[in-house]
Amino acid sequence: MDLYKYEKELYKNGIKNIGGVDEVGRGPLIGPVVASCVVLPKGFILEGLNDSKKISEKKRDLFYSYILENCLAYGIGIVDAKEIDEINIYEASKKAMILAINEVQKQIKLNHVLIDAMKLELDVDSTSIIKGDANSISIAAASVVAKVTRDKMMYDLDKLYPMYEFGKHKGYPTKKHIAAIKEYGLIEGYRKTYGPVKEVLNAN
Repeated sequence: MDLYKYEKELYKNGIKNIGGVDEVGRGPLIGPVVASCVVLPKGFILEGLNDSKKISEKKRDLFYSYILENCLAYGIGIVDAKEIDEINIYEASKKAMILAINEVQKQIKLNHVLIDAMKLELDVDSTSIIKGDANSISIAAASVVAKVTRDKMMYDLDKLYPMYEFGKHKGYPTKKHIAAIKEYGLIEGYRKTYGPVKEVLNAN
């Protein structure tokens, strides 16, 4: 699979400053959805870069540092649990992506945006790519930056509330996590419109 296919095509047409966009955190019961937009330099190579879910945590952290040191620009977009409950996770994911793109636009003029799966209304040309994080080097880079950013938030939460083990499951609805919220209740940041959280709320 050629991770550079979409970028090569754009470069061939004289288009530079290509932003790759991805989000992470649709499924967790707690915390924000986080998106990232990353602009890589032409000819950027990072052996082993792929969809962040297919990379070990240790390698992801190394890739994260390398991407931030070598990219032309990057932006992070964060939409918290309260807003996810208000506008739904799909709209929140789109908003996080747009926030990340806007952050980049403050640093560099984007000529094209490659987006993982979503279609966004932007003032710049864009291409929506199904499984983009496994098909575009720019989106793969964004997926790593978004994932590591959100995981760091979960580790911080884990230090405050170790009984929930956020460092292990990152907020996703594992059996242990659901057992923990039934035992210890809900702390701030839970998504109240999500099934397992609603069950705990209704039980009280």
